[in-house]
Amino acid sequence: MSLKIYIDGKLVDREQAKVSVFDHCLLYGDGVFEGIRAYGGVIFREDEHVRRLYDSARAVMIEIPMTPGEFKKAMHDTMAANNLSDAYIRAVVTRGVGDLGLDPRKCPRPTVIVIAASIELYPDEFYKKGLDVITAGTRRIMSDALSPRVKSCNYLNNIMAKIEGIRAGCIEAVMLNARGEVAECTGDNIFILAGGVLKTPPPEAGILLGITRGAVIEIAREIGIGVQETVLTRHDLYVADECFLTGTAAEVIGVVSIDGRIIGDGKPGPTTGKLLKKFRELTRKG
Repeated sequence: MSLKIYIDGKLVDREQAKVSVFDHCLLYGDGVFEGIRAYGGVIFREDEHVRRLYDSARAVMIEIPMTPGEFKKAMHDTMAANNLSDAYIRAVVTRGVGDLGLDPRKCPRPTVIVIAASIELYPDEFYKKGLDVITAGTRRIMSDALSPRVKSCNYLNNIMAKIEGIRAGCIEAVMLNARGEVAECTGDNIFILAGGVLKTPPPEAGILLGITRGAVIEIAREIGIGVQETVLTRHDLYVADECFLTGTAAEVIGVVSIDGRIIGDGKPGPTTGKLLKKFRELTRKG
């Protein structure tokens, strides 16, 4: 059965799921998106994801042509059309079809797309052995140039850092902000454990406030682990007792080396394992 894609109120076969070459998301990266997980037919933190999508759209002055409730229904309908209970959902809202100029007024109606597909996770071996990562030379875009809270369809900044990681034989790379502080990875948030306390960069470091990041912070505090949102440097990463990443696809995954420095004993740490276990219990109830 061909994958069904939701576009502007209709579910169409993947082969027919097309947008105009004049859509400003294609021409200029002018759009916003969310990556969302569903477990057992339940969309994880659905309200938070939809709120963030609408906040991103509002921040860049895109008016989504449907209510949040209608958007949620579109996601559930797309999952049902593809007979999926466990899924990765990509919700995209573009500026819409315009002309070859930048003027957003030439785009009368945004394009709404929902894709629901089988999730592709990191291979199990990475959860057992952990990831090797590097620090990318590509810096995060300054927050006063573009708010990191806008989940924009223009990911070139992250892609360039990703290429650096791939060329170094890694599947992730740490990105620093303009001040040289740790921000996040190309697609994940980052945490370290130091002295029994979890530490992660604060919003003002120029990070996307990840939904999984927030869930892990809640879990850690519930089980008695202190959490600090604080400025981190590469040195803090190098001397950490544990390090892990969080993200929609990654969930919680350990990091065992950074720029060639071994973290802890070179294996995913016990706190990382405990948080992954608790996160999976949370998302796979019943």
